Parts: sequence; structure tokens; C-alpha cells
Amino acid sequence: MGIFSSFIRDLPTYLLMMPVLLMAFSVHESAHGYAAYKLGDPTARNFGRITLNPAKHIDILGFICMLVARIGWAKPVPINARHFKNPRRDMAITGAAGPVSNLLLAVVNLIALRVIILLMPNQFVYEAELFSDGKLFTGTLGFTMMSLVVYLLYLGVFLNVCLAIFNLIPVPPFDGSRIFYAFLPPKWYFGVMKYERIIMMVMLVLIFFGFLDGPLAFIQNGIINALLWVVGMGGKTDDFRVMNSMYGYILTILQNLF
Repeated sequence: MGIFSSFIRDLPTYLLMMPVLLMAFSVHESAHGYAAYKLGDPTARNFGRITLNPAKHIDILGFICMLVARIGWAKPVPINARHFKNPRRDMAITGAAGPVSNLLLAVVNLIALRVIILLMPNQFVYEAELFSDGKLFTGTLGFTMMSLVVYLLYLGVFLNVCLAIFNLIPVPPFDGSRIFYAFLPPKWYFGVMKYERIIMMVMLVLIFFGFLDGPLAFIQNGIINALLWVVGMGGKTDDFRVMNSMYGYILTILQNLF
């Protein structure tokens, strides 16, 4: 299958991911701005960046990369560290606010997903089991709509965790570098800052060629599995199988639209 054919096949999936990603990026960037504002820097507020309006935050290239490669970015929130009482500490707090907000949003999606699975009618559970066993190809309208909700909520968990972990990489230009720098002794801090641009270029090359795909996926999957286990939806539970079946059902529909 060619690149164009693959893109056309996956286009409905990308379109369905868009609202989830827009919310994830908007929450992330707003959290940066809000944290900075509470610590004394009004720059983000003055630029209208403390908002859930995605138009204020989205970088088109970064958004496309997140859709296609699960690695992306938004427009950086303007921050003036001169307004902070303790610049290194406050920059670390501001940097951490974005990934933390995504992890919290992932938890909110997961709780909603758990409640839906718990309250799901037996008929939908039965249809999910039929699809899992390969005996169901077209579900009822109610099952299809419920599966779509499950699909979107799980995407909210997955994509928010991905965005959080990616941004916690402890090198520039990622949020994790602000946290990492706060713990460096002054001598080391200024030494690292001398080579910040070189470190950034090396990291971008590693990401571009996929050298970090394995470690990032390992961490992301570990966190998602841990969250599922906490809410009683670990990999061997009936509820997990129902969720996984409904997710797969929608994915099958999306990949066969064209």
C-alpha cells in the first residue's frame, strides 16, 4: 500500500483525533500561561493565551506531526522570567504545568470512560463480545454510538499521556528542560546553557529518525496501563476487553470508509 493510499485510509481516523488533540494542546498551553500568571508574570494573559480557544495555541506543523506521528507541539506561550520572584524555580513550575495538565486531563477522560463501562447496558457488552470473537460486523446504532464515545475517551487518555511524556524530555526545547535546569547547580546550569542549541539540534535529529520511539512508547504504555489498573480496567479484566473491542470496532469502521 502506497503512502497516499495509507493516508486516505487513515484520514477519517485523523479527522476524529482532531478535537481531542485541539483540547489537549489548548489545556497544555493555557496551563503554562496560568501558572506563569499566578507566579507574577502577566505576559501570557496579555497575549490572550490563557484560553481554551485552540486558534490561539495551534502550530500547524506541530499539530500535523502529532496527528501522524503522535509527536507534536503548539505555539510556545510567551513568558518573561523577569516577573518571577525566583526565576529558576518559577520557570520549572511553569514548565511542569503543561504536562501535569495533560496527565490530569487523561485521568478525567479515564474516569468518564470507567463510568460509561460500568453503566453500559448488557446488550452493548454482548455486541462487544461478538465483535471480539469475530462474529459481529455491523452493530446496532446504539452500540456504534456508544463505541464512538468509548473510542474518543480512550483517545483522550492516550494522546494526553503521549503529549505529557514527550514534553517531559529534559532537554530544550521541551518543558522537561525547565524542570531539569531547576535542579542543576549554578556552575552546571550555565555550562549546559552554553551548549543548549547543540543539545536541541541533536535531540531533534534523534526524534526525527525515530531513535526515541521505543523508549517513549515504553513509558507511555506503562503509564496508561498503570492508570487502567488503578481504575480496575487492567489488561485481563472483562471491562478492558469490552473497551478494547469497542475501540477496535470503531477503528475498523474508520479504516474501511474509503
